Amino acid sequence: MNPRLDRRQFLRGSAGLLAGLGLSGLPRSARSAPRRSGAASGRGIWAELAAALQGPLLLPGDPDFTRIAQPWNLRFAAILPAAIARCSSAADVGACLLWAQTNGVSVVARSGGHSYAGYSTTTGLMIDLSHMNQLSYDSGSGQVHLGGGARNSDVYAGLRRVGRAVTHGRCGAVGVAGLVLGGGIGFNMRREGLLCDQMVETEVVTVARQILRCGAEENADLFWACRGGGGGNFGINTSFTFQTFPVDTLTVYDITWTANLDALLPAALDILPATTDRLGCKLSVINNGAGISLDLLGQLTGSPGELRSILAPLYAIATPSKETVQSLPYWDGQDFLSEEGTPAYSHERSRYIFDPVPSQGSRTILDFLNRWPGTQASATWKIFLTGGAVSAIPADASAFVHRDARMISSIELDWTASDSVGTVERNEAWLAEFHEAMRPVTSDECYQNFIDEAQTDYLHAYFGANLNRLVRIKRMYDPLNVLTFPEGIPLALGPPDMAARSDLAPNRKSPMMMTMH
Repeated sequence: MNPRLDRRQFLRGSAGLLAGLGLSGLPRSARSAPRRSGAASGRGIWAELAAALQGPLLLPGDPDFTRIAQPWNLRFAAILPAAIARCSSAADVGACLLWAQTNGVSVVARSGGHSYAGYSTTTGLMIDLSHMNQLSYDSGSGQVHLGGGARNSDVYAGLRRVGRAVTHGRCGAVGVAGLVLGGGIGFNMRREGLLCDQMVETEVVTVARQILRCGAEENADLFWACRGGGGGNFGINTSFTFQTFPVDTLTVYDITWTANLDALLPAALDILPATTDRLGCKLSVINNGAGISLDLLGQLTGSPGELRSILAPLYAIATPSKETVQSLPYWDGQDFLSEEGTPAYSHERSRYIFDPVPSQGSRTILDFLNRWPGTQASATWKIFLTGGAVSAIPADASAFVHRDARMISSIELDWTASDSVGTVERNEAWLAEFHEAMRPVTSDECYQNFIDEAQTDYLHAYFGANLNRLVRIKRMYDPLNVLTFPEGIPLALGPPDMAARSDLAPNRKSPMMMTMH
């Protein structure tokens, strides 16, 4: 074996380094493995990596390099990797991790490329798992096994054939790994739980090239962290096994109102969280430059008549301007609800909602959308209903901490390449003001899969009371902080991280209490 890639030599060096450093006493910057952000010097270095891989290694100028390197969020399209390793096995992933550490090159894993803040792109080595998208189903156990590069579209195709499902997303291009590692929301979550709640096993390649099988009884600490601790923190997940559930016919709907929104929005935010757990729902208040509309999109495990009964108070306030309600087989219904997820310029900021939204909250939402500066695309405030089976699991049973929330809210700002820099800057300032204005009627907790580079106190927002345990697990499996990014889990908590202490739990006061303090 090439001495540069000798694993035992690397591990001996790492162990000695850690012992010599006295890791717990050093500042965070001193506990990171040295690395260069871009390419290692010389094409010969890359030839060494290419020779160690079963899958291909792509360099700039190679066919498909630019297409594969492009992230979903075009804000980060100019950040291009020095190389892309298209891994075909866990062994390939391990070879990449060892090579990157040996040569001091930064590394990032990508399954779908949909990191909202661009953290699945790099100027170093991109470990692309998209070739590892195999799916197999065990009819005896009802479990589905997915490769680490599988996407929602693979789940749709594979589980449609067997009449089963998991909690999944709507965007076909989103990677299952990114979805589940941050929790995994979807229209099934109120009835069946988050996708991370359905995970029974995952395979993780650590920075030491160990290939670990993780479940409730084996490497249980890492398994706990992989259910909500976010991707790119502890290792690279190369496969997942989920417990599926049977599906049949359901009702899907897409209903739009444009009239009487001042009354309709507060009524909807009051009514929807109290509905049956069989209802999955996304509510969007949208300004597309031609006016503001309110849209309900989702599914009900029930009949169209039951859906109309649930929504009767809203129909009484205003007649929809557009409405589609139909009963369909489950997977045909998902085709109706799904979207392709083509690349776009976007910035999204989230907040969890734990208490009823007061009327002032609705007024704030409509006020900000009415004074949106405008782009060539749109601006949206939206919620996804949570609760139900999501709340049935204790907050410390997995790394996903936001168990008691009624809704996830988010503000999505979209624009196009034709919008000027000044236009985007005005819109970003509006977004920041809107996000802050919603604090009194929401909470300080944010959804880690809507990861946001502008979020202050992100550790507190994403992980709350589970952060200390996540830090301990990070130190155990990535002691040199090889897998690092600006909002990643650190190796230790210093003074800036004090908000994560248990005596400073996330702000979940009621709106009334918040206005009194």
